[in-house]
Amino acid sequence: MHLSEPDTNIVPDTIKTGLSNDLKSKVEYNAKDSMLFDIENEKVYLFGDAIVKYEAITLKAAYIEVDWTKRTVYATGVKDSTGKEIGSPEFSDGGESFTAKTITYNFDSEKGRITEVYTQEGGGYILASTTKKIDETSYYIKSGRYTTCNLPEPHYSINSNKLKVIQNKKIVTGPAYLTIADVPTPLVIPFGFFPNKSGRNNGIIIPTYGESTALGFYLRDGGYYFGLGDYFDMALTGDIYSLGSWGSGSIINYANRYKYNGSLNLTYKQIRTSDRELPDFALNKEFFIRWNHKQDPKARPNSIFSAQVNAGTIDNFTVDPQPDINYLRNEFRSSISYSKSWPGKPYNFTISANHNQNSSSRVVNVTLPEASFSINRFNPLKGKDKISGTKWHSKMVDNLGVSLRTNLRNQLQATDSTLFDNISDDMQNGLAFTVPISTSLKVFKHFTLSPSVTYNERWYLSTIRRGYSSTDNQIVTLDTVRQFTTQRDFITSASLNTRVYGLKQFKGKKIAAVRHVMSHTLSFNYRPDFSEPKYGYYGITQINAEGDQGTYSLFQNGILGGPPSGKLGSLAYSIDNNLEMKVKPKSDTITDLKKIKILESLRFSTSYNLALDSLNLSNIRIDGRTTLFNRASLSFGGVVNPYVLDTLGRTINTFELSENNRLGRLTSANVSLGFSLKNINTDRKSNAGTQAELDQINADPFGYVDFSVPYNLGVSYSMTYTKSGLNPSALNQFV
Repeated sequence: MHLSEPDTNIVPDTIKTGLSNDLKSKVEYNAKDSMLFDIENEKVYLFGDAIVKYEAITLKAAYIEVDWTKRTVYATGVKDSTGKEIGSPEFSDGGESFTAKTITYNFDSEKGRITEVYTQEGGGYILASTTKKIDETSYYIKSGRYTTCNLPEPHYSINSNKLKVIQNKKIVTGPAYLTIADVPTPLVIPFGFFPNKSGRNNGIIIPTYGESTALGFYLRDGGYYFGLGDYFDMALTGDIYSLGSWGSGSIINYANRYKYNGSLNLTYKQIRTSDRELPDFALNKEFFIRWNHKQDPKARPNSIFSAQVNAGTIDNFTVDPQPDINYLRNEFRSSISYSKSWPGKPYNFTISANHNQNSSSRVVNVTLPEASFSINRFNPLKGKDKISGTKWHSKMVDNLGVSLRTNLRNQLQATDSTLFDNISDDMQNGLAFTVPISTSLKVFKHFTLSPSVTYNERWYLSTIRRGYSSTDNQIVTLDTVRQFTTQRDFITSASLNTRVYGLKQFKGKKIAAVRHVMSHTLSFNYRPDFSEPKYGYYGITQINAEGDQGTYSLFQNGILGGPPSGKLGSLAYSIDNNLEMKVKPKSDTITDLKKIKILESLRFSTSYNLALDSLNLSNIRIDGRTTLFNRASLSFGGVVNPYVLDTLGRTINTFELSENNRLGRLTSANVSLGFSLKNINTDRKSNAGTQAELDQINADPFGYVDFSVPYNLGVSYSMTYTKSGLNPSALNQFV
């Protein structure tokens, strides 16, 4: 015998290379404590964290004995100083692994004997007193237990004196019985069969049974499950009722990690109520489809597809003998969308299909498709101006920005029973283009001028003709003219902005400075009256029994809108005020001034419409907001009407300033104040108090208020004032 210190790495046996070479592969072994070589009997004894490797087999234990004559290996644990067994054998062969009390294994026959084994098979666990390995995949077990409880001493198990395990296939038992908390129960079976395949398995879905007052006895949701792979599965189910009703369905689930996941559910039912000979007999054929698809945002960041579909016949739930939560829903919605963007490019594309149906009105709206393509703002002429000596012109050209938005929509609205009866008449469609163009430049050093124009164009396949019905005493649609038509409109605007700064400094006082910022905006908007006959977008018709005439839009039913009526020539002005001050710190060691917001915003705005013949000046709006003590938020506002009311409460073209020597009438006002309080440093724990007091608090924590628990307390107050016409004023307050 020879005793030596082991190497730190696994080393192959070099005692008798001939014996090792007689095996299929090399045997490698090592031990942390020591190795004892018995040359005469051709044995190796491994002590302390011993390990033996042979092909795909790895055996670990506190003690291992290798017999080269018999081609066997024996492994067991040892007892420590307290008598507790440690280093129990751990055996692994490819994907199989288990622990045991003792293991004996033959390298040639690949058979073995195992005592007190504990291993996982499929979704369950096997505990056995004695196990024989008869080939690479099969075991015979004596006095074994099978359970799905993962504890070494399971709460429940199926016990049998004989078991056979075929790896990744099945577990078969002889007569078996159920035990709960190690107590045998009278639940006995002549044999047991448990599939233990890894992954998904095909199998029968056991139906539920019951009785329906209207449809009789039933079997529901029975069928067959198909585990079709790692990425999707399917279940086919059916329902049958003793009085003639039946149903079928399929559920498909699919998922690809980090790419997408979803499910598709299809159902079809024939619900038969009453008998054919009776007057209340009815046969309802119903279907419903649910499809949910979600793409992982990281899979294709610039291309996203999603779907959420809920569509079918409304009676699918109302006639169901066991309706689900959808029975209470009044509306179903569906949406399928695909969007794409191009990295580094200003292009964006989206296409979608949408659907909604109302169970009360039975109205169905389908939008198929709705597509949009947009180009974000870009500067097509930047750096291309060649005119010299005109810096303002070059700046305006460089800042010229253009964008594009297009929108295509096809929409169908009908009842669920007539949805496909007259698609050509019920379908609405249109294509719209919007092109905003804008630029900006500095003028007179301190002003910014921003002119812009927005061009709109719409394409339709139909227009309407309306007229007055003396029978109904109202305007009705007389005809729909089906022809390709285009219409265009535009609006121009220009704004002039500047800021005025005021600063007052104080010497030797706590307040170091006060700053006042005034932001002035003067803007002008112009749009012609597109209802004028020269544009051809509006028609003229009688509007009442007296014979008065009015205009109507030929594109009134256009799903993307139409040219607006009424001339616009509005001159708007607003001034926004911001007031802040800086104060000196209390400590002489701190030199930085503290900024305090007195008034974050106080804005006055109004406009004057040059296109109107009277009442040109709009209401004067006042809006303000600030923060008090860094905790409370204050906002307020009001609306002042500059015109006088007559005795009937009508607004007339006379200013309050000239009539009543005041700016206007206060028609509405509002004030809101919000305050929030929340704790900070909730992780701090106080050690104040005697040990006896702390012990008392810890013994009865519910008897004391813990202010370290996170909380957020909010209080708000709002007041609104309204004065409409000659009506009495109203004041409402809320807390």
